[in-house]
Amino acid sequence: MCGIVGLFIKDPALEPELGKLTAAMLATMSDRGPDSAGFAVYGKGQKGHSKLTLRSKSAAAMKETAKRIGREFGKAEITLHDTHAVVSIDDKSLPRLTSWIAKESPETELVGSGKRMALFKEVGRPESVTERFGLETMSGTHAIGHTRMATESAVTTDGAHPYSTGSDQCLVHNGSLSNHNNLRRVLAREGLKIETENDTEVAAGYLTWRMREGKSLGDALKVSLDDLDGFYTFVVGTENGFGVLRDGIACKPAVMAETDQYVAFGSEYRVLAGLPGIEKARIWEPEPATVYFWER
Repeated sequence: MCGIVGLFIKDPALEPELGKLTAAMLATMSDRGPDSAGFAVYGKGQKGHSKLTLRSKSAAAMKETAKRIGREFGKAEITLHDTHAVVSIDDKSLPRLTSWIAKESPETELVGSGKRMALFKEVGRPESVTERFGLETMSGTHAIGHTRMATESAVTTDGAHPYSTGSDQCLVHNGSLSNHNNLRRVLAREGLKIETENDTEVAAGYLTWRMREGKSLGDALKVSLDDLDGFYTFVVGTENGFGVLRDGIACKPAVMAETDQYVAFGSEYRVLAGLPGIEKARIWEPEPATVYFWER
């Protein structure tokens, strides 16, 4: 089952509404995925700085870890979001911070990193998850999100989407890959470590691998049609872009809408029904085995 949403803002005047609109879209997808939810928001970046999104097992644990990071890295900017924290730090200090986390706080998980991306996910109904993290107050250029119905694995935060395996890159997925275990071995040989058992993380790692070879996201998605077996719909975020791909059969539902202000994706039309100007939007079902990509 599961539900996917995506929103790419073309008109800067709409950027302050990104979080509010995305939260409403995720809430609409609750019945397609009531077990857990997650989202990634691409907000403002700061030249010479990177963002890390960290996760702890509880809000209290995250607060304590944030205090320790603040004492050790006095110039780091830390914003708490319940069990998560977004840490902005200068690029020169980034390697020392990641080493410090691995050594001094190994229970803290790094869920995403980049110049602009912040990534959040937890167990719970989507509307509760978005409220916990304050999605409605967030602004930015684009966001993707996922609501999960666990059918082949346990209901855990590790199983929630999005998955990020590269800087400012993340992916959400509806469907199933049949050859993900073979791909895990390939990615391991290429130096990419897959942390969970979820096949979606393998798909994210695959795109990271191909993009490390110098391919654009669009080209990496095209190649994936030959290498990924199964049925799937992907929505991918990068620092400047937003992409969509369905497999050659396209058995998973998907609908898109585009206006002068935005491009939006939803697993069902009702996800898009509350967007501004939707009555004038061009609405279509993305074609099978076709890469769609927008960039700012």
